[in-house]
Amino acid sequence: MTDNDTPLPEQAVEAAPDPHRPDALLECLLVVARAHGCVLTRDAATAGLPLNDHRLTPSLFERAAQRAGLASRIARRPLARLNPDLFPVVLVLEEEQACVLLGWDDNGDARVITPDLGDAEVCIARAELEARYAGFALLARPKFRFDARTPEVGDVAHRHWFWGAINDNRPLYRDVLLAALMINLFAVALPMFTMNVYDRVVPNNAIETLWMLAIGVSIVMVADLVMRTMRGYFIDLAGNRVDVKLSAYIMERVLGLQMEHRPVSAGSFAANLRSFETVRDFITSATVNAFVDLPFALIFVAVIGWIAWPMVLPIIVGVIIVLLYAMSVQSRMHELAETTYRAGALRNATLVESLVGLEAVKSLGCEGHMQRKWEHSASFLARVSAQLRLLSSSTTNGAMWVQQTVNVAVVVLGVYLIGDGELSMGGLIACSMLSSRALAPIGQVAGLLTQYHNASTALSSLNDILSRPVERPDEANFVSRQSFSGRIEFKDVCFAYPGQEVLALRNVSLRIEPGEKVAVLGRVGSGKTTLHKLILGLFRPTEGAVLIDGIDQRQLDPAELRRHVGYVPQDVVLFYGSLRDNLTIASR
Repeated sequence: MTDNDTPLPEQAVEAAPDPHRPDALLECLLVVARAHGCVLTRDAATAGLPLNDHRLTPSLFERAAQRAGLASRIARRPLARLNPDLFPVVLVLEEEQACVLLGWDDNGDARVITPDLGDAEVCIARAELEARYAGFALLARPKFRFDARTPEVGDVAHRHWFWGAINDNRPLYRDVLLAALMINLFAVALPMFTMNVYDRVVPNNAIETLWMLAIGVSIVMVADLVMRTMRGYFIDLAGNRVDVKLSAYIMERVLGLQMEHRPVSAGSFAANLRSFETVRDFITSATVNAFVDLPFALIFVAVIGWIAWPMVLPIIVGVIIVLLYAMSVQSRMHELAETTYRAGALRNATLVESLVGLEAVKSLGCEGHMQRKWEHSASFLARVSAQLRLLSSSTTNGAMWVQQTVNVAVVVLGVYLIGDGELSMGGLIACSMLSSRALAPIGQVAGLLTQYHNASTALSSLNDILSRPVERPDEANFVSRQSFSGRIEFKDVCFAYPGQEVLALRNVSLRIEPGEKVAVLGRVGSGKTTLHKLILGLFRPTEGAVLIDGIDQRQLDPAELRRHVGYVPQDVVLFYGSLRDNLTIASR
């Protein structure tokens, strides 16, 4: 998104059908990176990104710039408003083009670098550039980073992957709070209208006053409808933004995991990733509305106190009862939610592993064993889920019972106050209506406790997944190589697969010169495939080092290295699609 929240048209730089045409945005990014002294290659910039026909789009530019340590954003502004201190900047041009604006010369012409001309700087008349300019500029500046000489002092709060995304949408949530304030203020209008009708209009037969009050409350009801619609729109918009951003982030982290830290079971891992849907659903309209309305219940309590302060007492007692019961079941509910989560992951693991190894299951005749594991997991999950639902329904039903009881208590107390002359008939009706509104958010929040614990458990699981080391961490400073000669050297390499005590390789030393043809022969399990995986950097040596062109492989960007290595795995995996799709998948 742009700095003024205007969507950027992706078609401005969509890929042209000519495969030999340079990627305009990528070439411009490389120019900007070199201008700021940042090392970046094409492979490093685009590794793992969902390119559009092998080319960057404006929405991917920021993610690619991060690979070079650049902070980037999209700005929609005219050329005259571009700050010279931000140069060089990338300008999105018409006809799927882009250029790097370096500045202005003494004649007012633009000094630019275009991808078609390499790194050559050319001058373009300002009027010509403005005619081709699409109105969007991509700003990029180096990030400031501390090094080992300046360690962190005390507890430093780092950006959380989930809460940081929520914080990025705080303007929308601010608007949600403002809309909620207006909605709850408007909710006071109907009880006050009813009170005035009973206390003033009916005794005096004031028809004109009745119509004035009716028109006024009708206007408020229309405004309430508008506010509710806007609040729902803002919540859904913020939720969609968070969903899209975090889904991309989670998938990128999963694909970038170091093989040493990959999960043991693909099925349970997939279930853990799918739990993001639980977290996503928790920040949707119903949940956010309930929590946002909760503090505004004080407005209704204050109005009731203004009408007749003794009428507040039943509401306070009801709130205390609901809160005490909700707090008493928190521990058990959290335990059941975590057990349900783990049982669901185990059942999903059984399903996925059975499907992946279906040929082996049939060959070994172990269908009954897998069926027994599935039914045992399913029955346990059903039993625990039923307990959780029962506990959740008891909270919801209890809150509803308290709300109804409080309403009865308000009416009974109001009758006594009317007898003492401290409350009118209209005031009693208004207090009854307001008491229901005051307790409604508390009852809704009590009913959402199960969703809260499910989301909390899912978030903890995702935290564990996303905290695992990745191949290309943000703070990494890899040695950049445009090409490799092909010299491979193992120096006293020892390696054991994760979770294994027996070494797959022990004190292996060898050297393969560029152009040499070497065949590695051996029996099954002797480590031939392990050598290939270490050369590719899929795994790292437990001891020793693997050198590529004399450079420790751990200092090389994995994407650049693998781009220059031809590899046929021992176990061929076919993804969904045609044979052509599978053969060309690496070039997509």
